[in-house]
Amino acid sequence: MTAMVKAEGVHKSFGQVEVLKGIDLEVATGEVFCLIGPSGSGKSTFLRCINHLEKINAGRLYVDGDLVGYRQKGDRLYELKDAEVALKRRDIGMVFQRFNLFPHKTALENVMEAPVQVRGVAKAAARERAGQLLERVGLSDKAGNYPSQLSGGQQQRVAIARALAMDPKLMLFDEPTSALDPELVGEVLDVMRQLAEEGMTMIVVTHEMGFAREVGDSLVFMDGGVVVEAGDPREVLTDPRHERTQSFLSKVL
Repeated sequence: MTAMVKAEGVHKSFGQVEVLKGIDLEVATGEVFCLIGPSGSGKSTFLRCINHLEKINAGRLYVDGDLVGYRQKGDRLYELKDAEVALKRRDIGMVFQRFNLFPHKTALENVMEAPVQVRGVAKAAARERAGQLLERVGLSDKAGNYPSQLSGGQQQRVAIARALAMDPKLMLFDEPTSALDPELVGEVLDVMRQLAEEGMTMIVVTHEMGFAREVGDSLVFMDGGVVVEAGDPREVLTDPRHERTQSFLSKVL
């Protein structure tokens, strides 16, 4: 299996604060890769580095064999122009904690927007595809609703449909259920479960240990900007080896 994402010694600092201190990991194509850890451990920052929303300070990040944010010539790295970065980013879907939908557009229009504006898809084709995607996330009856008329769980499912509209080869989820009321979490996780079954490569920063255990292929526990423990989710969650992992899991399980 080829690696969809490969991180080699990835470092990231904000001013004097080193948030990522040398991350090495690999995500195989078709894998559901879960990242857990306390707030401030660097999980979300790492996710944002994968699609170059944050620039790394050292190391290498590859998506589907391509360097993220740079081109290599000989031994030198050259930073890509913004337009080139945007072009690569089209292949990576991202679902945020807060849904980030356009409030003045309907659910259908939110899903149509990127294919029309970024990929130049004809409006009729984009509308048809958006309808199919809303059906896929169980919201075909809400196509004409504005975000303010939808529950948090429904908005997050529209956000997932919107990310899928670009036909990404990789989906990044940054704590997609943490802003939701508990009774709405299940409907979002069900959609993510379905994507996993369809073979979508997914990296999920999550606090949902049940989801990680059931759906995850690999699990990484991060703390203080480093990978503390990694392995099969069922093994790590049931029998963590590292004291720091044990301490974290004793509070969240």
